[in-house]
Amino acid sequence: YSLCRVQFFLLCTLAVASRADIGEEDGVLVLKKSNFEEALKAHPNILVEFYAPWCGHCKALVPEYAKAASMLKADGSEIRLAKVDATEEADLAQEYGVRGYPTIKFFKGGDKESPKEYSAGRQADDIINWLKKRTGPAATTLGEVAQAETMIAENEVAVIGFFKDAESEGATAFLKAAEAVDDVPFGITSNDAVFSKFEVSKDGVVLFKKFDEGRNTFDGELSKTELLAFIKANQLPLVIEFTEQTAPKIFGGEIKSHILMFVPKAADDFNDKMAEFKKASEGFKGKILFIFIDSEVDDNQRILEFFGLKKEECPAIRLITLEEEMTKYRPESEAITADNIIAFCTLFTEGKLKPHLMSQDIPEDWDKNPVRVLVGKNFEEVVFDPKKNVFVEFYAPWCGHCKQLDPIWTKLGEKYQDSADIVVAKMDSTANEIETVKVHSFPTLKFFPAGDEHKVVDYNGERTLEGFTKFLESGGKDGGAPAGEEGEEDEGIDVSTHLGLV
Repeated sequence: YSLCRVQFFLLCTLAVASRADIGEEDGVLVLKKSNFEEALKAHPNILVEFYAPWCGHCKALVPEYAKAASMLKADGSEIRLAKVDATEEADLAQEYGVRGYPTIKFFKGGDKESPKEYSAGRQADDIINWLKKRTGPAATTLGEVAQAETMIAENEVAVIGFFKDAESEGATAFLKAAEAVDDVPFGITSNDAVFSKFEVSKDGVVLFKKFDEGRNTFDGELSKTELLAFIKANQLPLVIEFTEQTAPKIFGGEIKSHILMFVPKAADDFNDKMAEFKKASEGFKGKILFIFIDSEVDDNQRILEFFGLKKEECPAIRLITLEEEMTKYRPESEAITADNIIAFCTLFTEGKLKPHLMSQDIPEDWDKNPVRVLVGKNFEEVVFDPKKNVFVEFYAPWCGHCKQLDPIWTKLGEKYQDSADIVVAKMDSTANEIETVKVHSFPTLKFFPAGDEHKVVDYNGERTLEGFTKFLESGGKDGGAPAGEEGEEDEGIDVSTHLGLV
Protein backbone atom coordinates (compact mmCIF):
# COMPACT_ATOMS: atom_id res chain seq x y z
CA TYR A 1 0.00 0.00 0.00
CA SER A 2 2.81 2.41 0.92
CA LEU A 3 4.67 1.54 -2.28
CA CYS A 4 1.55 2.25 -4.33
CA ARG A 5 1.14 5.60 -2.58
CA VAL A 6 4.77 6.47 -3.35
CA GLN A 7 4.36 5.48 -6.99
CA PHE A 8 1.14 7.48 -7.24
CA PHE A 9 2.85 10.50 -5.67
CA LEU A 10 5.76 10.23 -8.09
CA LEU A 11 3.44 9.97 -11.08
CA CYS A 12 1.48 13.04 -9.95
CA THR A 13 4.72 14.95 -9.36
CA LEU A 14 5.99 14.04 -12.81
CA ALA A 15 2.68 15.05 -14.39
CA VAL A 16 2.69 18.40 -12.61
CA ALA A 17 6.34 18.96 -13.52
CA SER A 18 5.57 18.13 -17.14
CA ARG A 19 2.70 20.61 -17.23
CA ALA A 20 4.75 23.23 -15.41
CA ASP A 21 7.39 22.92 -18.11
CA ILE A 22 5.05 24.77 -20.49
CA GLY A 23 5.98 28.36 -19.74
CA GLU A 24 4.01 31.48 -20.63
CA GLU A 25 4.87 34.99 -21.78
CA ASP A 26 2.06 37.57 -21.87
CA GLY A 27 -0.50 34.76 -21.93
CA VAL A 28 1.22 33.01 -24.85
CA LEU A 29 2.51 29.47 -24.27
CA VAL A 30 6.23 28.98 -24.91
CA LEU A 31 6.71 25.65 -26.66
CA LYS A 32 9.71 23.46 -27.38
CA LYS A 33 10.14 20.02 -28.86
CA SER A 34 10.24 18.64 -25.31
CA ASN A 35 6.80 19.97 -24.36
CA PHE A 36 5.04 20.26 -27.72
CA GLU A 37 3.00 17.05 -27.52
CA GLU A 38 2.14 17.73 -23.89
CA ALA A 39 0.76 21.13 -24.92
CA LEU A 40 -1.40 19.58 -27.66
CA LYS A 41 -2.85 17.13 -25.13
CA ALA A 42 -3.53 19.83 -22.55
CA HIS A 43 -4.94 22.31 -25.11
CA PRO A 44 -6.57 20.49 -28.06
CA ASN A 45 -7.17 23.76 -29.99
CA ILE A 46 -3.95 25.72 -30.16
CA LEU A 47 -2.55 28.31 -32.57
CA VAL A 48 1.25 28.12 -32.84
CA GLU A 49 3.55 30.82 -34.20
CA PHE A 50 6.97 29.66 -35.41
CA TYR A 51 9.19 32.76 -35.20
CA ALA A 52 12.76 34.02 -35.34
CA PRO A 53 13.91 36.55 -32.70
CA TRP A 54 15.55 38.75 -35.35
CA CYS A 55 12.53 38.81 -37.70
CA GLY A 56 10.94 42.26 -38.02
CA HIS A 57 7.54 40.81 -38.98
CA CYS A 58 7.62 38.61 -35.86
CA LYS A 59 8.51 41.56 -33.62
CA ALA A 60 5.60 43.55 -35.05
CA LEU A 61 3.24 40.65 -34.34
CA VAL A 62 4.17 40.34 -30.64
CA PRO A 63 1.73 42.91 -29.17
CA GLU A 64 -1.19 41.83 -31.37
CA TYR A 65 -0.58 38.15 -30.65
CA ALA A 66 -0.49 38.83 -26.90
CA LYS A 67 -3.64 40.95 -27.21
CA ALA A 68 -5.44 38.10 -28.99
CA ALA A 69 -4.36 35.67 -26.24
CA SER A 70 -5.74 38.06 -23.64
CA MET A 71 -9.05 38.44 -25.52
CA LEU A 72 -9.48 34.68 -25.73
CA LYS A 73 -8.81 34.32 -22.02
CA ALA A 74 -11.30 37.09 -21.18
CA ASP A 75 -13.96 35.29 -23.26
CA GLY A 76 -13.32 32.05 -21.37
CA SER A 77 -12.21 30.35 -24.57
CA GLU A 78 -10.39 27.01 -24.45
CA ILE A 79 -8.30 28.05 -27.48
CA ARG A 80 -4.70 28.91 -26.59
CA LEU A 81 -2.00 30.80 -28.45
CA ALA A 82 1.57 29.54 -28.41
CA LYS A 83 4.95 30.30 -29.95
CA VAL A 84 8.07 28.38 -30.93
CA ASP A 85 11.50 29.92 -31.46
CA ALA A 86 12.25 28.17 -34.76
CA THR A 87 15.93 29.14 -34.60
CA GLU A 88 16.27 27.15 -31.35
CA GLU A 89 13.82 24.38 -32.22
CA ALA A 90 15.02 23.59 -35.73
CA ASP A 91 13.75 19.98 -35.70
CA LEU A 92 10.25 21.09 -34.78
CA ALA A 93 10.30 23.81 -37.43
CA GLN A 94 11.45 21.34 -40.07
CA GLU A 95 8.77 18.83 -39.04
CA TYR A 96 6.07 21.40 -39.76
CA GLY A 97 7.59 22.77 -42.97
CA VAL A 98 8.59 26.19 -41.69
CA ARG A 99 10.35 28.10 -44.49
CA GLY A 100 9.69 31.71 -43.52
CA TYR A 101 8.84 33.82 -40.49
CA PRO A 102 6.40 34.06 -38.94
CA THR A 103 4.72 30.78 -39.90
CA ILE A 104 1.49 30.26 -37.96
CA LYS A 105 -0.39 26.96 -37.77
CA PHE A 106 -3.59 25.90 -36.03
CA PHE A 107 -3.72 22.49 -34.36
CA LYS A 108 -7.37 21.52 -33.93
CA GLY A 109 -8.60 18.72 -31.70
CA GLY A 110 -5.07 17.74 -30.71
CA ASP A 111 -4.29 16.64 -34.27
CA LYS A 112 -0.58 17.19 -34.84
CA GLU A 113 -0.41 15.53 -38.27
CA SER A 114 -2.24 18.08 -40.42
CA PRO A 115 -2.40 21.56 -38.85
CA LYS A 116 -4.21 24.31 -40.74
CA GLU A 117 -2.08 27.15 -42.09
CA TYR A 118 -3.16 30.51 -40.63
CA SER A 119 -4.14 32.74 -43.53
CA ALA A 120 -5.67 35.94 -42.15
CA GLY A 121 -4.29 39.32 -41.01
CA ARG A 122 -1.88 40.06 -38.17
CA GLN A 123 -4.07 42.13 -35.89
CA ALA A 124 -5.73 40.72 -32.77
CA ASP A 125 -9.24 40.97 -34.23
CA ASP A 126 -8.13 39.09 -37.37
CA ILE A 127 -6.69 36.28 -35.27
CA ILE A 128 -9.81 36.00 -33.11
CA ASN A 129 -12.19 36.02 -36.07
CA TRP A 130 -10.17 33.39 -37.91
CA LEU A 131 -10.11 31.10 -34.86
CA LYS A 132 -13.85 31.50 -34.28
CA LYS A 133 -14.47 30.44 -37.87
CA ARG A 134 -12.28 27.39 -37.36
CA THR A 135 -13.93 26.27 -34.12
CA GLY A 136 -17.50 27.57 -34.19
CA PRO A 137 -20.38 28.28 -36.56
CA ALA A 138 -19.61 30.25 -39.72
CA ALA A 139 -22.13 32.90 -38.66
CA THR A 140 -23.26 33.87 -35.18
CA THR A 141 -27.03 33.85 -34.61
CA LEU A 142 -28.10 37.34 -33.53
CA GLY A 143 -31.32 37.02 -31.53
CA GLU A 144 -31.53 40.57 -30.28
CA VAL A 145 -30.46 44.10 -31.20
CA ALA A 146 -27.74 44.30 -28.55
CA GLN A 147 -25.92 41.31 -30.04
CA ALA A 148 -25.89 42.89 -33.50
CA GLU A 149 -24.74 46.24 -32.10
CA THR A 150 -21.91 44.56 -30.18
CA MET A 151 -20.70 42.67 -33.27
CA ILE A 152 -20.63 45.88 -35.30
CA ALA A 153 -18.99 47.93 -32.52
CA GLU A 154 -16.23 45.41 -31.79
CA ASN A 155 -15.09 44.79 -35.37
CA GLU A 156 -13.60 46.93 -38.10
CA VAL A 157 -15.80 45.04 -40.59
CA ALA A 158 -18.81 42.81 -39.92
CA VAL A 159 -21.31 41.18 -42.29
CA ILE A 160 -24.88 40.50 -41.19
CA GLY A 161 -27.44 38.44 -43.09
CA PHE A 162 -31.07 39.44 -42.57
CA PHE A 163 -33.33 36.47 -43.34
CA LYS A 164 -36.89 35.93 -42.09
CA ASP A 165 -36.42 32.23 -42.77
CA ALA A 166 -33.00 30.96 -41.64
CA GLU A 167 -33.52 27.83 -43.78
CA SER A 168 -34.18 29.74 -47.04
CA GLU A 169 -31.99 29.42 -50.14
CA GLY A 170 -30.64 32.92 -49.57
CA ALA A 171 -29.67 32.13 -45.98
CA THR A 172 -27.98 28.92 -47.11
CA ALA A 173 -25.95 30.81 -49.72
CA PHE A 174 -25.02 33.39 -47.08
CA LEU A 175 -23.73 30.69 -44.71
CA LYS A 176 -21.67 29.12 -47.50
CA ALA A 177 -20.07 32.52 -48.16
CA ALA A 178 -19.42 32.92 -44.43
CA GLU A 179 -17.57 29.60 -44.36
CA ALA A 180 -15.28 30.79 -47.15
CA VAL A 181 -14.16 34.05 -45.49
CA ASP A 182 -11.65 33.77 -42.66
CA ASP A 183 -10.99 37.34 -41.60
CA VAL A 184 -14.46 38.88 -41.27
CA PRO A 185 -17.10 37.97 -38.63
CA PHE A 186 -20.57 37.05 -39.90
CA GLY A 187 -23.90 37.25 -38.12
CA ILE A 188 -27.35 36.05 -39.17
CA THR A 189 -30.71 37.19 -37.82
CA SER A 190 -34.45 36.60 -38.25
CA ASN A 191 -35.38 39.00 -35.45
CA ASP A 192 -37.90 41.73 -36.39
CA ALA A 193 -36.33 44.19 -33.93
CA VAL A 194 -32.91 43.77 -35.54
CA PHE A 195 -34.45 44.27 -39.00
CA SER A 196 -36.13 47.45 -37.76
CA LYS A 197 -33.06 48.81 -35.94
CA PHE A 198 -30.94 48.68 -39.09
CA GLU A 199 -33.76 49.74 -41.41
CA VAL A 200 -33.81 46.49 -43.37
CA SER A 201 -37.26 45.72 -44.80
CA LYS A 202 -36.61 42.48 -46.69
CA ASP A 203 -34.14 39.59 -46.82
CA GLY A 204 -30.66 40.82 -47.60
CA VAL A 205 -27.04 41.27 -46.55
CA VAL A 206 -25.34 44.35 -45.13
CA LEU A 207 -21.60 44.92 -44.64
CA PHE A 208 -20.88 47.28 -41.74
CA LYS A 209 -17.50 49.00 -41.51
CA LYS A 210 -15.77 51.76 -39.56
CA PHE A 211 -14.52 53.66 -42.62
CA ASP A 212 -15.65 55.18 -45.93
CA GLU A 213 -19.44 54.79 -46.38
CA GLY A 214 -19.96 53.03 -43.05
CA ARG A 215 -22.17 50.34 -44.57
CA ASN A 216 -22.79 48.65 -47.92
CA THR A 217 -26.05 46.91 -48.81
CA PHE A 218 -25.86 43.91 -51.14
CA ASP A 219 -28.20 44.26 -54.13
CA GLY A 220 -27.28 41.27 -56.31
CA GLU A 221 -28.38 37.66 -56.60
CA LEU A 222 -28.07 35.83 -53.27
CA SER A 223 -25.42 33.30 -54.28
CA LYS A 224 -22.11 32.39 -52.68
CA THR A 225 -20.14 33.72 -55.66
CA GLU A 226 -21.96 37.07 -55.77
CA LEU A 227 -21.73 37.54 -52.01
CA LEU A 228 -17.99 36.82 -51.97
CA ALA A 229 -17.43 39.34 -54.76
CA PHE A 230 -19.44 41.94 -52.79
CA ILE A 231 -17.44 41.35 -49.61
CA LYS A 232 -14.11 41.42 -51.45
CA ALA A 233 -14.99 44.76 -53.05
CA ASN A 234 -16.08 46.43 -49.82
CA GLN A 235 -14.13 44.98 -46.88
CA LEU A 236 -11.04 47.15 -47.33
CA PRO A 237 -10.91 50.96 -47.26
CA LEU A 238 -10.79 52.77 -50.60
CA VAL A 239 -7.25 53.76 -49.59
CA ILE A 240 -5.27 51.64 -47.14
CA GLU A 241 -1.89 52.27 -45.54
CA PHE A 242 0.78 49.60 -45.92
CA THR A 243 1.99 48.44 -42.48
CA GLU A 244 3.18 45.19 -40.90
CA GLN A 245 -0.40 44.60 -39.74
CA THR A 246 -2.19 45.39 -43.01
CA ALA A 247 0.31 43.63 -45.31
CA PRO A 248 -1.39 40.18 -45.15
CA LYS A 249 -4.78 41.71 -46.01
CA ILE A 250 -3.32 43.79 -48.82
CA PHE A 251 -1.14 41.22 -50.51
CA GLY A 252 -3.07 38.11 -49.50
CA GLY A 253 -6.36 39.36 -50.92
CA GLU A 254 -7.95 38.58 -54.26
CA ILE A 255 -7.28 42.00 -55.82
CA LYS A 256 -3.86 41.57 -57.41
CA SER A 257 -3.51 44.94 -59.12
CA HIS A 258 -2.21 47.56 -56.69
CA ILE A 259 -1.44 51.24 -57.16
CA LEU A 260 1.00 52.58 -54.59
CA MET A 261 1.52 56.16 -53.53
CA PHE A 262 4.86 56.64 -51.78
CA VAL A 263 4.52 59.76 -49.67
CA PRO A 264 5.95 61.12 -46.37
CA LYS A 265 3.06 61.30 -43.88
CA ALA A 266 4.73 64.23 -42.15
CA ALA A 267 4.67 66.39 -45.32
CA ASP A 268 2.61 69.59 -45.21
CA ASP A 269 0.65 68.58 -48.31
CA PHE A 270 0.03 64.98 -47.21
CA ASN A 271 -3.73 65.49 -46.73
CA ASP A 272 -4.01 67.17 -50.13
CA LYS A 273 -2.23 64.25 -51.83
CA MET A 274 -4.43 61.76 -49.97
CA ALA A 275 -7.58 63.60 -51.05
CA GLU A 276 -6.55 63.36 -54.72
CA PHE A 277 -5.56 59.69 -54.34
CA LYS A 278 -8.84 58.80 -52.61
CA LYS A 279 -10.91 60.66 -55.19
CA ALA A 280 -9.23 58.65 -57.96
CA SER A 281 -9.82 55.35 -56.13
CA GLU A 282 -13.62 55.55 -56.22
CA GLY A 283 -13.91 54.47 -59.86
CA PHE A 284 -11.68 51.40 -59.49
CA LYS A 285 -13.25 49.76 -56.44
CA GLY A 286 -12.83 45.98 -56.59
CA LYS A 287 -10.44 46.27 -59.56
CA ILE A 288 -7.35 48.08 -58.25
CA LEU A 289 -6.30 48.37 -54.62
CA PHE A 290 -5.14 51.87 -53.65
CA ILE A 291 -2.32 51.79 -51.09
CA PHE A 292 -0.16 54.49 -49.60
CA ILE A 293 3.26 53.90 -48.09
CA ASP A 294 5.01 56.27 -45.70
CA SER A 295 8.30 56.83 -47.51
CA GLU A 296 10.05 58.01 -44.33
CA VAL A 297 9.57 54.76 -42.37
CA ASP A 298 12.78 52.70 -42.20
CA ASP A 299 10.96 49.38 -42.63
CA ASN A 300 9.55 50.61 -45.95
CA GLN A 301 12.91 51.39 -47.57
CA ARG A 302 13.21 47.90 -49.10
CA ILE A 303 9.91 48.45 -50.89
CA LEU A 304 11.11 51.79 -52.26
CA GLU A 305 14.28 50.03 -53.40
CA PHE A 306 12.19 47.31 -55.07
CA PHE A 307 10.54 50.02 -57.17
CA GLY A 308 13.82 51.79 -57.90
CA LEU A 309 12.88 54.76 -55.71
CA LYS A 310 14.72 56.82 -53.11
CA LYS A 311 12.80 58.66 -50.41
CA GLU A 312 14.10 61.95 -51.80
CA GLU A 313 12.13 61.17 -54.99
CA CYS A 314 8.82 60.87 -53.12
CA PRO A 315 5.93 61.50 -53.44
CA ALA A 316 5.69 59.07 -56.35
CA ILE A 317 3.14 56.71 -57.90
CA ARG A 318 3.76 53.15 -59.07
CA LEU A 319 1.46 50.29 -60.07
CA ILE A 320 2.18 46.57 -59.72
CA THR A 321 0.39 43.36 -60.63
CA LEU A 322 0.93 40.41 -58.29
CA GLU A 323 -0.13 37.62 -60.59
CA GLU A 324 2.25 34.76 -61.41
CA GLU A 325 4.67 37.39 -62.65
CA MET A 326 5.13 40.69 -60.81
CA THR A 327 4.94 43.52 -63.33
CA LYS A 328 5.51 47.19 -62.50
CA TYR A 329 4.20 50.31 -64.22
CA ARG A 330 5.17 53.96 -63.92
CA PRO A 331 3.01 56.95 -64.90
CA GLU A 332 4.31 59.41 -67.48
CA SER A 333 3.41 62.35 -65.26
CA GLU A 334 4.75 62.57 -61.70
CA ALA A 335 2.04 65.10 -60.69
CA ILE A 336 -0.28 63.51 -58.13
CA THR A 337 -3.74 64.64 -59.15
CA ALA A 338 -6.97 62.66 -59.32
CA ASP A 339 -7.20 63.21 -63.10
CA ASN A 340 -3.66 61.92 -63.71
CA ILE A 341 -4.18 58.85 -61.52
CA ILE A 342 -7.54 58.05 -63.13
CA ALA A 343 -6.00 58.31 -66.61
CA PHE A 344 -3.08 56.08 -65.57
CA CYS A 345 -5.35 53.41 -64.06
CA THR A 346 -7.70 53.53 -67.04
CA LEU A 347 -4.82 52.84 -69.45
CA PHE A 348 -3.82 49.92 -67.21
CA THR A 349 -7.30 48.36 -67.11
CA GLU A 350 -7.51 48.72 -70.90
CA GLY A 351 -4.18 46.89 -71.30
CA LYS A 352 -2.48 49.90 -72.92
CA LEU A 353 0.45 50.37 -70.52
CA LYS A 354 3.95 49.07 -71.11
CA PRO A 355 5.82 47.63 -68.09
CA HIS A 356 8.39 49.85 -66.41
CA LEU A 357 11.75 48.06 -66.37
CA MET A 358 14.57 49.41 -64.22
CA SER A 359 18.19 49.50 -65.36
CA GLN A 360 21.44 50.87 -64.05
CA ASP A 361 23.91 52.44 -66.44
CA ILE A 362 26.47 50.08 -67.98
CA PRO A 363 29.65 50.19 -65.82
CA GLU A 364 32.80 51.12 -67.76
CA ASP A 365 34.58 48.03 -66.41
CA TRP A 366 31.63 45.62 -66.75
CA ASP A 367 33.72 43.07 -68.70
CA LYS A 368 37.11 43.64 -67.05
CA ASN A 369 36.68 41.17 -64.15
CA PRO A 370 36.29 37.37 -64.14
CA VAL A 371 32.57 37.74 -63.40
CA ARG A 372 30.96 40.04 -65.98
CA VAL A 373 28.56 42.68 -64.64
CA LEU A 374 25.20 42.85 -66.40
CA VAL A 375 22.53 45.55 -66.19
CA GLY A 376 19.21 45.95 -67.97
CA LYS A 377 20.80 47.94 -70.81
CA ASN A 378 23.38 45.29 -71.83
CA PHE A 379 21.67 42.09 -70.68
CA GLU A 380 20.16 40.78 -73.91
CA GLU A 381 23.21 41.76 -76.00
CA VAL A 382 25.44 39.61 -73.75
CA VAL A 383 23.28 36.60 -72.84
CA PHE A 384 21.82 36.11 -76.31
CA ASP A 385 25.18 36.30 -78.10
CA PRO A 386 24.82 33.24 -80.41
CA LYS A 387 28.51 32.32 -79.90
CA LYS A 388 28.51 32.38 -76.09
CA ASN A 389 27.22 30.15 -73.28
CA VAL A 390 26.35 32.57 -70.49
CA PHE A 391 25.76 31.54 -66.86
CA VAL A 392 24.11 34.32 -64.81
CA GLU A 393 23.52 34.84 -61.10
CA PHE A 394 20.58 37.14 -60.37
CA TYR A 395 21.25 38.49 -56.89
CA ALA A 396 20.26 41.08 -54.29
CA PRO A 397 22.95 43.03 -52.40
CA TRP A 398 21.22 42.38 -49.05
CA CYS A 399 20.68 38.62 -49.60
CA GLY A 400 22.62 36.39 -47.20
CA HIS A 401 22.48 33.39 -49.55
CA CYS A 402 23.97 35.54 -52.32
CA LYS A 403 26.81 36.67 -50.05
CA GLN A 404 27.59 33.04 -49.23
CA LEU A 405 27.66 32.18 -52.92
CA ASP A 406 29.84 35.14 -53.93
CA PRO A 407 33.32 33.59 -53.35
CA ILE A 408 32.32 30.40 -55.20
CA TRP A 409 30.89 32.41 -58.09
CA THR A 410 34.11 34.45 -58.28
CA LYS A 411 36.20 31.23 -58.45
CA LEU A 412 33.92 29.97 -61.22
CA GLY A 413 34.48 33.21 -63.14
CA GLU A 414 38.24 32.87 -62.71
CA LYS A 415 38.09 29.26 -63.95
CA TYR A 416 36.44 30.31 -67.21
CA GLN A 417 37.95 33.79 -67.53
CA ASP A 418 39.90 32.88 -70.66
CA SER A 419 37.26 30.60 -72.19
CA ALA A 420 36.33 31.39 -75.77
CA ASP A 421 32.65 30.46 -75.39
CA ILE A 422 31.71 30.46 -71.65
CA VAL A 423 30.85 33.63 -69.77
CA VAL A 424 30.12 33.81 -66.03
CA ALA A 425 28.09 36.88 -65.11
CA LYS A 426 25.92 38.44 -62.41
CA MET A 427 23.16 41.03 -62.25
CA ASP A 428 21.73 43.01 -59.34
CA SER A 429 18.03 42.24 -59.79
CA THR A 430 16.93 44.85 -57.27
CA ALA A 431 18.12 47.57 -59.67
CA ASN A 432 17.72 45.88 -63.06
CA GLU A 433 14.72 44.13 -64.63
CA ILE A 434 14.37 42.10 -67.81
CA GLU A 435 11.10 41.40 -69.60
CA THR A 436 12.22 37.93 -70.68
CA VAL A 437 13.42 36.82 -67.22
CA LYS A 438 11.32 37.07 -64.04
CA VAL A 439 13.17 36.64 -60.76
CA HIS A 440 11.14 35.43 -57.75
CA SER A 441 13.91 34.60 -55.26
CA PHE A 442 17.57 35.25 -54.62
CA PRO A 443 19.91 33.96 -55.80
CA THR A 444 18.41 32.73 -59.07
CA LEU A 445 20.81 30.99 -61.46
CA LYS A 446 20.05 30.72 -65.17
CA PHE A 447 22.07 29.46 -68.15
CA PHE A 448 21.72 30.91 -71.65
CA PRO A 449 23.24 28.41 -74.13
CA ALA A 450 24.83 29.54 -77.38
CA GLY A 451 22.66 29.62 -80.48
CA ASP A 452 19.93 31.67 -82.06
CA GLU A 453 17.00 30.08 -80.18
CA HIS A 454 17.31 32.24 -77.02
CA LYS A 455 16.91 29.20 -74.75
CA VAL A 456 16.96 29.57 -70.97
CA VAL A 457 17.94 26.77 -68.57
CA ASP A 458 17.33 26.95 -64.81
CA TYR A 459 20.17 25.65 -62.63
CA ASN A 460 18.88 23.26 -59.94
CA GLY A 461 22.09 21.51 -58.92
CA GLU A 462 24.45 21.90 -55.96
CA ARG A 463 25.81 25.38 -55.38
CA THR A 464 29.43 24.28 -55.35
CA LEU A 465 32.34 24.93 -57.71
CA GLU A 466 32.27 21.26 -58.68
CA GLY A 467 28.51 21.33 -59.33
CA PHE A 468 28.73 24.48 -61.44
CA THR A 469 31.68 23.08 -63.41
CA LYS A 470 29.86 19.82 -64.23
CA PHE A 471 26.86 21.86 -65.33
CA LEU A 472 28.87 24.05 -67.70
CA GLU A 473 30.96 21.18 -69.08
CA SER A 474 27.75 19.24 -69.84
CA GLY A 475 26.34 22.16 -71.80
CA GLY A 476 23.75 22.93 -69.14
CA LYS A 477 22.38 19.39 -68.78
CA ASP A 478 23.88 18.09 -65.51
CA GLY A 479 21.89 19.99 -62.87
CA GLY A 480 19.67 21.95 -65.22
CA ALA A 481 16.02 22.06 -66.28
CA PRO A 482 14.35 24.10 -69.04
CA ALA A 483 13.08 27.38 -67.61
CA GLY A 484 9.53 27.03 -66.32
CA GLU A 485 9.77 23.29 -65.64
CA GLU A 486 9.52 22.09 -62.07
CA GLY A 487 12.86 21.55 -60.42
CA GLU A 488 14.11 21.45 -56.86
CA GLU A 489 12.64 24.13 -54.63
CA ASP A 490 14.87 27.18 -54.38
CA GLU A 491 16.43 27.64 -50.97
CA GLY A 492 17.00 31.34 -51.55
CA ILE A 493 15.06 34.31 -50.24
CA ASP A 494 11.65 34.87 -51.81
CA VAL A 495 11.29 38.44 -53.07
CA SER A 496 7.70 39.03 -51.97
CA THR A 497 8.23 37.44 -48.56
CA HIS A 498 11.32 39.54 -47.96
CA LEU A 499 9.50 42.73 -48.85
CA GLY A 500 6.45 41.86 -46.75
CA LEU A 501 4.26 41.41 -49.83
CA VAL A 502 2.53 38.36 -48.41
